[in-house]
This record gives sequence, C-alpha cells and structure tokens, in this order.
Amino acid sequence: EKAVNLKKDLAEMQEWMTQAEEEYLEKDFEYKSPEELENAVEEMKRAKEDVLQKEVRVKILKDNIKMLATKVPSSGQDLVTELNVVLENYQLLCNRIRGKCHTLEEVWSCWIELLQYLDLETAWLNNLEERVQMTENLPDKLDAVNDALESLESVLRHPADNRTQIRELGQTLIDGGILDDIISEKLEAFNARYEELSHLAVSRQIALEQQLQTMRETDHMLQVLQENLVELDRQLTSYLTDRVDAFQMPQEAQ
Repeated sequence: EKAVNLKKDLAEMQEWMTQAEEEYLEKDFEYKSPEELENAVEEMKRAKEDVLQKEVRVKILKDNIKMLATKVPSSGQDLVTELNVVLENYQLLCNRIRGKCHTLEEVWSCWIELLQYLDLETAWLNNLEERVQMTENLPDKLDAVNDALESLESVLRHPADNRTQIRELGQTLIDGGILDDIISEKLEAFNARYEELSHLAVSRQIALEQQLQTMRETDHMLQVLQENLVELDRQLTSYLTDRVDAFQMPQEAQ
C-alpha cells in the first residue's frame, strides 16, 4: 500500500510539473506595454517561488522511496527508477524557470535603465533649450554676448555617453520584440528633438561667435580712434599754446 501511495505521489508530482511547464514556460508573451512586462516579471517570480517550495515535498518523496527500496527492494526498485526521472525533470524545470525569471528581470531592468537615461537627456535638452532662448534679444554689450556664448558652450560640452546608452538599450529591447512600438516612438521623438535643438544651438553658437568677433573688432577700432583723437587733441593744444597759424599746420590738423 505504501508503494502504491508513493507511486501516486510521483504521478501527481509529474503532472504538476507538466502543468507548471505549460503555464510558465510555453506561453507566448509579447510584452507590448510596460504593464504587460511588469506583470510577466511578477508572475515568473511567483512561479520560481512556487517551484522552489516543492523542493521540500520532493525531498520527502525521495527519502520515503529510498527507505522503501532499502526495506522492500522488489517493490522499491521500480519506484527509484521513476523517482530519478521525476528528480531530473524537477531540476530541469527549476533551472528553466530560474533562467526565464532572470531574463525577464534583466529585461525589466533594461527598460527602467532606458527610462532613466531618457529622463537625464530630456532634462539636458530642456536646459539647452533654455540657454538657446537666453541668447535671444541680448543687450548690445560685449560682456552680455560673451556670457551668453560661454553659457551656451558649457551646455553643449555635454558628453554623448548617455545617448549611446539610450541607443544601445533601446536597440536591445527592440531586437527582442519587447515594447518595440513604445520604445521606437520614444526614441524617434527624443532623437528628433535632439537633432533640432542641437542644430539650433550650434547655429546660435556660431552667430554669437561672429557677433562677438565683430564687437571686439569694433571696440578695437574705437580704441584706436580714441587714442588717435587724444593724440590729435594733444597736438592741437600744443599748436594753440604755441600760437601756430592754422595754415602752417599739416593738412589733417587743419
């Protein structure tokens, strides 16, 4: 009777494993939304816990069958053979569910990481847009233009590492068919805004550099002119002091 019960337990265990494999490993998930992906991750975590909880039952079953095989070899030997099959299938099921759970957790982590990088780069784009707007309607003063240019250039020196991560993480998920529509839409919007703002910022940078160069040249010309006027004033003052007749002066002094 004990052998019959153990054989029944083995059959139930095998049946449970078959159902678990169908439910957790043979489903065709598509993960078209973050909610679907998150639910799949939580489901696989529960599946892993469920499978591992059966480890105690498997151990008890194993001990009982080995004990029976020791006491009644004729009845226990067939059960040992069946037990070995069940143990092998159970270990395989555990490994596959652990593997799928780990994969889904990695995919979810990849998605969260992508969102974090997008948030960082979006904040940078907002800052860049603000700096570009600050370059409009500047006072016609050299210091104001120079400060605006330096401010804009400091933002443009932003490293490209985050954008590289966004591209690689997004492509990894899209290649796996995971959230591909959502990610493609996000990346398209981000890249379009990045290209537009970068082009605008560089154009403003060039315009400010040219404006600054023109203002510096003008300032230099004014300084030279001022120095010439001072020298001319000194000469005229000297002529007046010496009562020199205007017609005796150089043409430019007249």
